[in-house]
Amino acid sequence: MNNRGKTNLRSANSRPNAASKNSGVKVAELSSTRMSDMGDAGDNEWIKRTHESLLKALDLSRVISMPTDKARAQIREAATKLLDDANAPLSASTRKRVVKGVENEILGHGPLEPLLEDPSVSDILVNRYDSVYVERAGKLEKTAVLFRDDQHLLNIIDRIVANVGRRIDESSPMVDARLPDGSRVNAIIPPLALDGPAMSIRRFKKDKLSTDDLINIGSMNDAMAEVLAAIVKAQLNIVVSGGTGTGKTTILNILSSHIGSTERIITIEDSAELQLQQPHVVRLETRPQNIEGKGEIAQRELVKNSLRMRPDRVIIGEVRGGEALDMLQAMNTGHDGSLATLHANTPRDAISRLENMVSMAGLKLPMSAMRSQIASAVDVILQLDRMEDGTRRITSITEIQGMEGDVITMSEIFTYTRTGLDEDGNVLGYFTATGVVPNFYEKLKQRGLNISTTIFQEKAPLRKAS
Repeated sequence: MNNRGKTNLRSANSRPNAASKNSGVKVAELSSTRMSDMGDAGDNEWIKRTHESLLKALDLSRVISMPTDKARAQIREAATKLLDDANAPLSASTRKRVVKGVENEILGHGPLEPLLEDPSVSDILVNRYDSVYVERAGKLEKTAVLFRDDQHLLNIIDRIVANVGRRIDESSPMVDARLPDGSRVNAIIPPLALDGPAMSIRRFKKDKLSTDDLINIGSMNDAMAEVLAAIVKAQLNIVVSGGTGTGKTTILNILSSHIGSTERIITIEDSAELQLQQPHVVRLETRPQNIEGKGEIAQRELVKNSLRMRPDRVIIGEVRGGEALDMLQAMNTGHDGSLATLHANTPRDAISRLENMVSMAGLKLPMSAMRSQIASAVDVILQLDRMEDGTRRITSITEIQGMEGDVITMSEIFTYTRTGLDEDGNVLGYFTATGVVPNFYEKLKQRGLNISTTIFQEKAPLRKAS
């Protein structure tokens, strides 16, 4: 970020805060303060002072260029010596926290690093420098994590977005980025964020969930898993629909695991998150405009370009606008087995959203032609929901059957039926087939995917969700 942007941010957030009050405290004064009373604020003050001293004592450009293990070892050694020289009145555990905090400040993501290392955290939500929440098991909880001030938080945001070649400043105060592990980052700063910089991080597990994992946690049942694997292998076009945080990207990764290793896959995303394991994958990512307002490459351009790259399958991380038309055209012109996600609350809403997004392409297509295009392109819609207890489930698998007049006809194949809540507030229910044998069943047979029709005809609960 340029200096002008930083100066303006400080002036826009010049209100007094705990961090700024402590910034003038000297080491001697800190020495007479019980660190147990200061808590995280005390840790932060020692981290800040030790960090500033290290900036003067070490050639950080050389340290950062070292292998991570060696760099952390050198920083630990130097930070420990500085604390010894200052006669820091710290317990062994506090000293360890401070040294670790200095490491994270230089090589990691500052106070967020412990949260990023915690496998139970699925979302990190920074509302302002002194208000950080996380999501665990589908529930939000406030943490004790603190940044020193707005500028400290802004520095961490700067570091994250710079690593993926993006920027955030007054002229571009919103940004989407990603961490090295694929976690999705969104940040927004003043003047758009009134209370100071804010950031959200959608985590992705290092150990990706498998189909068996989803069955075990009650996100779907065995019969649904068998059918989903078959429709991916049979190259049906699938749209994954759901609200924010329902697990659309997770399902997309699991579905893609059934794609053959000989197929060429092109992925298109705003911020690269998909973690495909096939050997023949080309990953494309959009590009925002530069500081002059030029150079933007939108998803629609990437979808068009991907069709010139001889793909067997096109996977779009999230359809948001006019690229929906190009996606449908790709599905209708030989690129079978394509996958995409979009935001919608029901399969019927997903169709309506596709219609709206196709109209955003700027072509004045008659409604009947638009719906006919959708009906012939999309084969199956998976609907995901996040329940109030934090669990995520596939609540519907629906087939697009065709057109009747101007209406797209749909048939639900599997559904999730809720039966109530237990004493702990957990959602109770079960998955069941609807009794409808889908039209794509013949295509599965033609591909040698022999699935018993009893899977579709069984109306009794197939497997209780946990």
